[in-house]
Amino acid sequence: MFLCPAGTSIGANLEESRGAQSSPDFQAKISIAYKEARETSYWLRLLFASKYLTERQFNSLHTDCEELIRILGSAQLTMRTKIQKGL
Repeated sequence: MFLCPAGTSIGANLEESRGAQSSPDFQAKISIAYKEARETSYWLRLLFASKYLTERQFNSLHTDCEELIRILGSAQLTMRTKIQKGL
């Protein structure tokens, strides 16, 4: 099962982003966290389809995961814009 590595990688990459040495480094860590969140969403859907998660468990976890994906996606876009503008 890959849910645990993908899910915990989100937090690990966000923590690494706090110590980023540059804006591109920060953006790279946020990008990895975003991809790991997308993967986590996949595994949650798979676990629900396989009946490993109840509908209630899935809805709670998946809602949180999708919100995190939106937040990270927005952070990526903001950083990409700042980098392009040289800020």
